[in-house]
Amino acid sequence: MNFSTNAHSGSHISKENIPHPVQVQRGKQRIVLGVLSENDYHGRSYSQGSQFSKHSSISDSSHLAFLGRPSSSSFDIYVEEACEVVLAPSGQEVVSESYNVVAETTADLRFLTELSSGHDASMQSEQDESLMSKEVLCVSEYAEDIHLHLREREIKSRPKPGYLEKHPEITNGMRVILVDWLVEVVQEYRLRSETLHLAVNYLDRFLSYTALVKRGKLQLVGTAALMIAAKYEEICPPELNEFVYTTDSTYTKKQLVRMEHVFLKVLSFRMAAPTINQFLRLFMSVHPVCTITENLAQYVAELSLLEMDPFLQYTPSLVAAGAYCLAAYIVNKSLWPDSLNAFTGYTTVEIVPCMTALHKLYISAESRPQQAIREKYKTSKYFRVSLITAPAALPFHE
Repeated sequence: MNFSTNAHSGSHISKENIPHPVQVQRGKQRIVLGVLSENDYHGRSYSQGSQFSKHSSISDSSHLAFLGRPSSSSFDIYVEEACEVVLAPSGQEVVSESYNVVAETTADLRFLTELSSGHDASMQSEQDESLMSKEVLCVSEYAEDIHLHLREREIKSRPKPGYLEKHPEITNGMRVILVDWLVEVVQEYRLRSETLHLAVNYLDRFLSYTALVKRGKLQLVGTAALMIAAKYEEICPPELNEFVYTTDSTYTKKQLVRMEHVFLKVLSFRMAAPTINQFLRLFMSVHPVCTITENLAQYVAELSLLEMDPFLQYTPSLVAAGAYCLAAYIVNKSLWPDSLNAFTGYTTVEIVPCMTALHKLYISAESRPQQAIREKYKTSKYFRVSLITAPAALPFHE
């Protein structure tokens, strides 16, 4: 798996004057993660990982990686539209409870079988804002309808918190590294924060509806998730060859296109998923905050993408409320305003558990091996909010 932390500068781009895609400079060597030994693979968590330097190749067995290793599993899988079938070695279909299956093409079946086997840029505006802009969200006559629609949709587009149980070769630590890498790619190609949030949602939903994906295929899944999210959200998404390049050509164009095809089928082409970022911007349009608080809330929201537990147990709207409250408390010792209480129906008591988890994550961010989000928010563009020290305790019992 390959990482890049190169940043690229570019001129401000407006929607009215969109230039041709700009190819990314490729002068620096991309980072390669080594292969995890079998013992380390079963025992290591993300918190025991090592810091990866920006210009080094790591090939020892002490680091997490998703490069292909022989599979001990004798099962292959086929998934279609959130339904799961595990194929036994004899070829007999074993259907999980509460699942129904409609087979598609032989090519799709073959590709998903390969996925569970060991085989085988444009510059964007400096304004990192979702296409669902504040100008749209703050229109009073639509705000409540938008909020109700997002709250309904977030339930239908949630991943399953315990989905890694169906993927014995993938650990939580591997997912943390993959999300950290996606953050670096988003930064490198100057993509929007909403693109990152969508990509992580797609990744988690795909893995929720599949089984037995091999560690050597995890980066392919993540890259496809980001490519689809960029096509959905960006004005000028990076070209296919740029996504191949981000993996240091670990995967071919053909593999990535096939992965995209299956990915969309598994998610039933339901790509309009409400994200933490969307809810956060909606909340800040209803009750505006200062620029420092706004960027700090966005930083906290992105940190939550790293952790499945406990944040997949909360809805995106509740995580957004927790990020809003934590940022407001850190900056000016306020919490959940009455206006948002009335608008969302959430009370401070309901938000406290998620806010407490976010506070612990915020405090531990500096000592974690994956630093892409923290480095991003150290820049002047985000007012260096990741350098703000959080209070040791919140104003209620943790």
